[in-house]
Amino acid sequence: MADDDIDEDETEDEEGKSSGGGSKKLIIIIVAVILLIIGGGAAAFFMGLFDSSDSGSPATEAEPSSDSKKAAEDLAFFHDLPDITVNLNTKGRKRSVMKLKISLEVASPDEIPKLQALMPRVIDNFQVYLRELRLDDLKGSAGMYRLREELLMRVNAAITPAKVKAVLFKEMLVQ
Repeated sequence: MADDDIDEDETEDEEGKSSGGGSKKLIIIIVAVILLIIGGGAAAFFMGLFDSSDSGSPATEAEPSSDSKKAAEDLAFFHDLPDITVNLNTKGRKRSVMKLKISLEVASPDEIPKLQALMPRVIDNFQVYLRELRLDDLKGSAGMYRLREELLMRVNAAITPAKVKAVLFKEMLVQ
């Protein structure tokens, strides 16, 4: 009888341990599933799957949707400038040459004839500025950014009241 009591106590302890470990695993699995659902919902939200403009009421013909207004504002028209080749400002006997192919982005096609009419002024402003550049001025992405901003400022000053939205480098070669 004493042996029977010991065996019953041992089996109860083993059952208690196994059920406790199983409940911990179950809790971990439930928490993991909840986190996956929340993470998936957050990812879907940030990817725009819950965007109300896609699944809302249909837009009427008289009123253009905000998406079409944004698309009209985002339209861009480009005008290619002639290739520009300049000697850079260097000290000593070594010569450095820079060759640029540039496109100008304008908001409407109406700006392009204005830009073409004032193209000699734009090219002159670019040439004067570019000839004073040194190789150190062009190093790294910060140098490219400064060059882009300076050219944008100069072209907008030359063609006022028309406006260029951006200066785009198609090719830039420095030798």
